[in-house]
Amino acid sequence: MARRSLWLHPAAKPLLFLLCLAPLAWLIAAAATDRLGANPAEALIRGLGDWSLRGLCLTLAVTPLRVLSGQPALARFRRMLGLFSFFYASLHLLAYGWLDMGLELGDIGRDILKRPFILMGFVAWLLLLPLALTSFNRAIKALGAARWQRLHRAVYVLSLIALAHFIWMRAGKNNFAEPALYGAILGLLLGWRLWRAWERRKA
Repeated sequence: MARRSLWLHPAAKPLLFLLCLAPLAWLIAAAATDRLGANPAEALIRGLGDWSLRGLCLTLAVTPLRVLSGQPALARFRRMLGLFSFFYASLHLLAYGWLDMGLELGDIGRDILKRPFILMGFVAWLLLLPLALTSFNRAIKALGAARWQRLHRAVYVLSLIALAHFIWMRAGKNNFAEPALYGAILGLLLGWRLWRAWERRKA
């Protein structure tokens, strides 16, 4: 009961909100105090992208954690985590467009078409956009629960596209350790869902 009341505590959501903003605050402070290394623009762009992927992993982890821990109250945090993942993905895209491309839309468009890993990242953001716009109760009522659920299953596809974007980007510097870690995490999360779907079908 104590654990359950903790998830339902009125301060739980505001605390999660602040925790989700903490990485952005750290990146801004690090940029302002010249602690982002020799290439601060690249560090900022990548840092925002990393936190978007982490937010996506946390969002996908909510349901398995809720089921395995027997704590249904955890579901109340899923929407906020998903929206923060979109928030960081949007800042990642904005930072790339601004710091790398000077907000020149023509150059950005050509770069997206020329470099496959940037195209993958942009597609992942485009798939995240309708999920963020329909994450509210009014959208669920307008679409209907079944249609809304079908739309939001796109999160599984976009998580794989986002992972491909991350792997492709890190491969350029022969850094495969982090992509392997995120690949393992997403593999476990998506594998758990496939197993649950198979179990339901058998039943």
